Amino acid sequence: MDEERSSVKISDFAGFIKNLPEAEHSLDGLKIWLLQGGTMQALFMEAVKEIQLPPHSHGEQWGIVVAGKLDLTVGVESRIYGPGESYFIPAGVEHFGTLHPGFRAIDCFAD
Repeated sequence: MDEERSSVKISDFAGFIKNLPEAEHSLDGLKIWLLQGGTMQALFMEAVKEIQLPPHSHGEQWGIVVAGKLDLTVGVESRIYGPGESYFIPAGVEHFGTLHPGFRAIDCFAD
């Protein structure tokens, strides 16, 4: 069992997740794997460098940080999120942030 654990990085996404389709986007240094359902989608995100997310809005979003750090402003509230912390963005609320190198998260969207 210990031999198996030593060959796996705790924060890496499993191979079957990395085999999901990659989402198309314009943010250099960000990999996104997409799991699409009938009424929602889940994104598995991984940043290899610092990435600035511009202000934007959409339907409801819930996410959890798996590794690294996220600076997120939702409406007028800013906060730094680390591993194990989750966030919720209500539908239509403008938000923006910074993904730091090594950031990994799972985000679910209601649209």
